[in-house]
Amino acid sequence: MTKDATTGSSTRDRLLTVAEQLFAEHGVFAVSNRQVSEAAGQGNNAAVGYHFGTKIDLVRAIVQKHAGQIEQHRCNLVAGIQGSTEVRDWVTCLVQASTGHYARSRTSSWYARFSAQVLTDPGLRDIVYAEAMASPSLQQTIAGLAACLPDMPGDVRQARSDMMRQLMTHMCAERERAIAESSGSEAMGQSGDWTDFTIDLVDAIVGLWLAPVTR
Repeated sequence: MTKDATTGSSTRDRLLTVAEQLFAEHGVFAVSNRQVSEAAGQGNNAAVGYHFGTKIDLVRAIVQKHAGQIEQHRCNLVAGIQGSTEVRDWVTCLVQASTGHYARSRTSSWYARFSAQVLTDPGLRDIVYAEAMASPSLQQTIAGLAACLPDMPGDVRQARSDMMRQLMTHMCAERERAIAESSGSEAMGQSGDWTDFTIDLVDAIVGLWLAPVTR
């Protein structure tokens, strides 16, 4: 790789990291491409456009950066529960693919909060859904979960699926925020480890799916 190519790759990575943080904190459309370029230390305010194109392209690049790592982790989880008929196994696979990714972040994680911002915007959430639906391991996990759920009306199943998605998205974002706002020993004791949070979230989602239908 040439020096120019290395510099370009480094600049692109820096822009992705800064954009993810700013979007997580302030929302996607509250932050301009110019602000991203300036925060990334780029003298050229058109750096985002040069490296990515539009803001939508930048959002898509952030999603794709994380999607590959999450997919690899989920594939490993799915391989370990093949043939399971336990709701908890498949829910754990869904949850841990994401929380494990946040826990492995080398620096402060912003992606859970970024995802929460993107998924609340109708114009952006399709980017995340399209990337997710292209994931073979996610399709396999969803099918595995569906196969072992108790019988319930279709509209109830859809409602609980929506609830699960909202619970995962926003609780992970809140957990990530709590970790970022904590410091020192408090961070390690309160929120420095995603393990207990993952177990609690899995418990809640399993309860959601197995709760009786009373209408």
